[in-house]
Amino acid sequence: MILLTFNIANIEAEAKSGFEISGEERLNITEDNTKAILRILDLHDTKASFFIEISIVEKLQNLIKAISSQGHEIAFYNKNSSLQEIENEKKFIQDFLEKQIRGIRQKDHKISLEELKSLEFNYVSNIDNANILFPFKRLKRDTEISEENGLSIVPESISPYSQLPYNDFVFQILPTKYYENMVFETLKNDGFVLIYLNAWQFTDFSTYQFDIPFYRRRNSGKKMEDKLDALLAWFNEKEMATSRMKDYIF
Repeated sequence: MILLTFNIANIEAEAKSGFEISGEERLNITEDNTKAILRILDLHDTKASFFIEISIVEKLQNLIKAISSQGHEIAFYNKNSSLQEIENEKKFIQDFLEKQIRGIRQKDHKISLEELKSLEFNYVSNIDNANILFPFKRLKRDTEISEENGLSIVPESISPYSQLPYNDFVFQILPTKYYENMVFETLKNDGFVLIYLNAWQFTDFSTYQFDIPFYRRRNSGKKMEDKLDALLAWFNEKEMATSRMKDYIF
């Protein structure tokens, strides 16, 4: 099973010297990038899970409504929010969508499992920081879903073929054919492959003057759209099943 997921958060990079990019512009970029992702998913009739960064949930109500109405899952992405902020936004968006928010993803700032369970989340999908040096490390960790304190813990997937994780950076940098081989080999060993991408990777950096490293610019923008389009076409060609996170776990 392919679990395709997207982190919807504003790009944090500073603007290049001599340029300014406002918070409103960053939000508009995030919204435009997400709409591009939605168009590609719709083209291939593929459902995914969207993890919305908590601090911008109320600013993206129309976008969130569109994501949900197209059959995708809405979940939360906790960057640095407090437990109270998470609770408030969870109640707000559940009332707005009239749907339960089951999942939450965390990276640097992690709320405890006990506290997340108290907010009636069903699963946690924690991710690591993508490091440019990771290809030189042999990654070893459990890739099976476990349960703690009544919560399902969904780990990042790692390819047994290359020992690379299925994070945003790997998808952006690797040739599509190599990435497809990773997916194929992983599914031979594991029940699922969890893929996550960031909405900011779909930014056209020739238009928006963000100060980001050259390796993060590579294959960004329209090239990311083309790579995602090609991957979903390959999924359909090979009849590989995809699923929203909440459906697979429950």
